[in-house]
Amino acid sequence: MNTVLRTCAALLALIAGSACAQSQPAPFPNKALRIFVPFNAGSGADSSSRFYGELMSKMFNQQVLVENRPGGSGVLAVQATRQAPPDGHTILMGSNSPAVVNAIAIKNLPYDPFKDIRPLYGISLTPVAFAVRADSPHKTINDVIGAAKKNNTPLQLGNYSAGYQLVAAWLGTTTSLPVTHIPYKGGAQMLTDVVGGQLDVGVIDFGGTIELMKGGRLRVLAITGDKREPKFPDIPTMKESGFPEFETWVWSAFFVRADTPNDIVDKLAAYVHRAMTSEEGRAWQATQVSAPLMMGPKELGEFQLREYNRFKRVAELAGIKPE
Repeated sequence: MNTVLRTCAALLALIAGSACAQSQPAPFPNKALRIFVPFNAGSGADSSSRFYGELMSKMFNQQVLVENRPGGSGVLAVQATRQAPPDGHTILMGSNSPAVVNAIAIKNLPYDPFKDIRPLYGISLTPVAFAVRADSPHKTINDVIGAAKKNNTPLQLGNYSAGYQLVAAWLGTTTSLPVTHIPYKGGAQMLTDVVGGQLDVGVIDFGGTIELMKGGRLRVLAITGDKREPKFPDIPTMKESGFPEFETWVWSAFFVRADTPNDIVDKLAAYVHRAMTSEEGRAWQATQVSAPLMMGPKELGEFQLREYNRFKRVAELAGIKPE
């Protein structure tokens, strides 16, 4: 009888141990990770995703795959992220378009950037630039404003996305001048027209102006950062130009599904931080025009909300409605 009892007890212990083992979550990560990029291969966000993805792959000892999902101002990449399991193995390389601007500019947006995706870690930020051709008579942003007021004409500003349209509209509301928005499909064509004299002023991320500036074909009148760019100290900020509130950025950051568990978010954020502060990470950052954003989940979420509130106010003042 005692033998039977001992055997039963052993079997129960074995079953209980097996059940307990099965109930334990698998270690993270336990399979390849994916990063959805809402832009084409070769873009700044794509390059950052591939570089940091490779570093994290070595840390995790898991493959990190980068998949480009361009289209819909980032909507396709966000939707792909939302459709993936909330287990941390799928990351969105977000930017100010899908994380902020879309909620202001797109009618019936199929996701909420504050409820459906969750900030993970900041990657990069670059100021916006107001650019003219190199031989333009305008030497400062105030020259552009002064000419419009003197001639009683609207500010004619080129842009190629809703975000840049909002920046252009902001200049109009700040100066009480009407703005004629001249839309383009991409920054390259817009800058071609600026250099060729078909467009007076283009609104673009500062990084997109560097090569043309170095070639003596383009002049940047002002940037929207909080301070001057160390490599281009002669270019003033909008704040220095008389617009103390005029600060905004083109930025990118990693996001995950909103219902991803906290412990996985914290672990992923720690590994991104480790990759960005590594010797390889810092060396790569030194070659980039953009600056490292370096914000964890909480700080990045606060930054995202500030940018949203800023542009929502601009849209309201300019009468811009979602389309």
